[in-house]
Formats: sequence, structure tokens, C-alpha cells
Amino acid sequence: MSNHTTKYIFVTGGVVSSLGKGLASASIGALLESRGLRVTIQKLDPYINVDPGTMSPFQHGEVFVTDDGAETDLDLGHYERFISVRMNRFSNFTTGKIYNAVIQKERRGEYLGGTVQVIPHITDEIKESIRRIGRDADVAIIEIGGTIGDIESLPFLEAIRQMRADEGKNNVLYIHLTLVPYIATAGELKTKPTQHSVKDLRAIGIQPDILLCRTDRLLSEDLKRKIGLYCNVSADCVITAKDVDCIYDVPIVYHHQRLDDKICDLLGIWARAPRLESWERIVHGFRNPESDVRIKIVGKYVDLADSYKSLNESLMHAGIANSAKIIFDFVDSETLTVDNLSEKLGNADGILVPGGFGKRGVEGKILAARYAREEKIPYFGICLGMQVAVIEYARNAAGLEKAHSTEFVPNTPDPVIHLIKEWMNPRTGEMEYRDIRSEKGGTMRLGAYPCILKEESMAFLAYGNRDISERHRHRFEFNNAYRRTLEDAGLVFSGVSPDGDLVEIVELEGHPWFVGCQFHPEFKSRPMDAHPLFRDFIAASLANKRSA
Repeated sequence: MSNHTTKYIFVTGGVVSSLGKGLASASIGALLESRGLRVTIQKLDPYINVDPGTMSPFQHGEVFVTDDGAETDLDLGHYERFISVRMNRFSNFTTGKIYNAVIQKERRGEYLGGTVQVIPHITDEIKESIRRIGRDADVAIIEIGGTIGDIESLPFLEAIRQMRADEGKNNVLYIHLTLVPYIATAGELKTKPTQHSVKDLRAIGIQPDILLCRTDRLLSEDLKRKIGLYCNVSADCVITAKDVDCIYDVPIVYHHQRLDDKICDLLGIWARAPRLESWERIVHGFRNPESDVRIKIVGKYVDLADSYKSLNESLMHAGIANSAKIIFDFVDSETLTVDNLSEKLGNADGILVPGGFGKRGVEGKILAARYAREEKIPYFGICLGMQVAVIEYARNAAGLEKAHSTEFVPNTPDPVIHLIKEWMNPRTGEMEYRDIRSEKGGTMRLGAYPCILKEESMAFLAYGNRDISERHRHRFEFNNAYRRTLEDAGLVFSGVSPDGDLVEIVELEGHPWFVGCQFHPEFKSRPMDAHPLFRDFIAASLANKRSA
């Protein structure tokens, strides 16, 4: 047993994916943090990719970026929105990252010529990654991706099984999230999926201490006793993970069932009573808006909610801050044409174009930016959303009719957006050159970078500060060769890097609210602290609705 006193909670899932392990882990973290404990969370993903940076949104959903430039699983966004600790490159490990580390050690001769095996070398590497994240925390919550029974999960499950023997029984807790479906034709909740999931977990040596049962209704005491009996878990450790209309209600639902008390009892933790008033205010604000506002989100992943997870949550935070319900209206940018713009965007109170990669649907996004500019509808462009606004303005206001990005038209005569080849590493502070033609993974401007705002600009009024820092994830930037031309045409460059070389924010004077930013502000929005740009965008959209 090691000398430190960190407590470890391992969260696993069974039956099916997408039950909400990430939200469950984040909510447990919020509950424990509200009791005055130092909490951190880590995600262990079984897939072989080193990170999700090269994975399609159709496969994986959003890629969440940390301050130190790590491309990570979208669940880290949940973690940051629920607890105060900021995630970093050690907060997400994949099978690919673990095996890569072990192979590098073997190549350096660190195993002294021994045969490198899954046990102990891979499992030791996994345990080291867990201990590294938990060093400065009272409680480290570790979410295991995938479901019980997946072949690729086995090394992670074996590692966390060993952790109880290594750290001591009172320092390790296993929580298993599983499904209790309601079968309408039978009029019953069925416990057999949960029983089989726990059976598989116990077969590899892990006995869960607490069960979170995902269901659409509260479990009766009789049903809890039945599940506890068959799964060898105390009935008061069978918790209903009930569907909710607001994800920020999950910590409150868990607390009402005394989940945090049970965790503290099982881990021998003495802590104050939880303070959940701020969470209660958020839920009350979500459920009791004074008005609503329709936001048209023009993108190409409109059928994939996970692709814009942080974006959607940021809009919700801004809605709560403005006492407004957000009506999300996703528009497939591929379907937009000059002839149908009024039909598809005409009832918008605000228009938002999010980030993205690839040429598909980009002309539709350019049309959306033009419609917002000409019709004086509040516009918020994020990353690619800023770039298409620049392209549109260059074409239609500055007379550069063939303006484009070299990402989409490499030989465009007016490359107002082009590939940047040199930037500062946010971890070292040094300028680096990266050639993206050979590899894709990790070859972008990633992580938090400083920005200087122009006073009295829309951005400055939103932040209330001249110096800001925001997270980036992109390969292409505004081409400074066109800065004077577009400034003369009326485009405002309201945010730039400290050296003035990189354009971070563009705006339009004489427009109710038109802002494009090269960074991703959605990564820093919090339910109790809506991001200032989202907050002011929704405020402007509400004003636009009232003036219509």
C-alpha cells in the first residue's frame, strides 16, 4: 500500500454504451467537491487511437481540448463543467497512449531485456497513469470507457482490480452503471441486464460496491432489494440513475438518494455536508425561463448531438444567464442555397456557425454569414465560423470575388485564410514549426493562447478585460496580407495575439452583434459562469427578437 491518502473511485458501465458514465462521474465529483474535498477525474478509453484528434465526429463526437493542448474525450468537457479542476494531458489515456509509452520504454531498454507483457507491464503503466492524476487530490474518480465484456477493456479492468490490493480496501471504491429497462408491453422494469452485467464484472474479479441503475423511473425498494440480492450489493447501495430534463440536476438526484453519504462511509471520508445551492439555482433557472430565443446552428453534423456537446451546453449556460430557453434549430449547411436562405434562416433570432473541418457544406456556411450580416441578425462564428465570415466579407464587401481558404481551394487567387506553419507551444512558450502534410494527429494550434482585445469592441465589452486566454484547435489562420484591405472595407480586427501577428477575433461595426473568433470559447463555459461571448450573443439575439 502506498503512503499517500488519495481515495480512488472507479466507474464502469455495462449492458450498453451511452448510459452516461461521464455525467455520472462528473456528478459524483460535483457532490464530493461540494463537501469541501479536492477532486479530480480521469477518463481511460479502450480504443487504440493515441487520442481522438484524428477521429471523425461520426465515430467519436466532439474532441475536447485542454489548456495544455491535449485532444481528449468529450467526457472531459463534462468533468470541467461539473468540478473546478481543469483537465490536462494526463486526464485522458487511451490504449494507444498506454501501449505507445510501454513500447518506447522497451525500445530504451528500461525493461532490462525482459519479455514485455500485458501483465504486469501494460497494467503497471495504466496504474501509473491513474496514480499520477491522483497525487494532489483527496479523491480521484476514474471512468473506464466502453462496457463490461469488451475485449479491449480487459487490461484497464485488470489494472483497476489490482488497485484495491495495492492501495487498500478502504481507499478504493467500485461503482458500476448499468441499465434497468422498462418493458412497456410487460409493464415492468427488468433487472436481468443488470444481473448479467454484474456477473461479467465479478467474473474478472471486481465486485461493485455501488450500483447506479439507469432508468426512466424511480426504483421501488423491493426492486432495489432484488437487485442487491442477485448482485451481492447492499440495497441502500442500489441508486436510481433516473432520466432528467437537465443534466445539472443529476448531482441533486444522487444526493437525495444519499449517494455521497454512502461513498464517504465506504471510503472512510469525514467531510462537511454538501452545499448544493448553486446547482439548485442552475436547475431552477433552466426550468423557469422568462422567454425563449431561437438559435440557428448552421453546421454539417446536425444529426449528431455529441459533435457539438460543449457548444450546446455553452448556449444553455448563456440561456440561463439571460433567463431564456434556447430553442436549438440545427440547419444542415449542405442544404443552404441562395434561393432558400430566407426560408431556412428567416425566423432566426441569432445565427451561429461552429467549427469544423473539410470542404463539405462550407459554401452554405458562407451564405449563412452573409445572410446574418445583411439582415442584421446577431452572428457568432467559431473557428471555421470566423473564417467563413472573413471569406464572405472579402467576397461581397471588399470586392475579392474569388476569396477563399487554401484548406478548400489550394490555388485560390485570394487566400484570405491560409495554413499557418509556425506557432507558440503553449507548454514551452517557444515557437515551433510543424509540417502537417505527413501526419494529422497533434499537428494543429492546440491549447490556450493569450489574446489582446481592442477597447470598446463587442468582445471587450463582453469580457470586460483587455487580456484574455482561450483554447484553440485549428490548422488555418487569417492571412495578414489581407488585413489592410479588409480593414479599409470595414472589417474590425478586435482581438489579436500579443505580438499582433495572429488575428483572433473579427467584428462588424454598425451591426447589432457580429463576432467571429478563431478560438473555441465553448471549452471554457461553465453552468454557473456562462462564457461572456455566448452570454452576449444570446442577449443580442433576445434583443433582436424583441425588436422584430
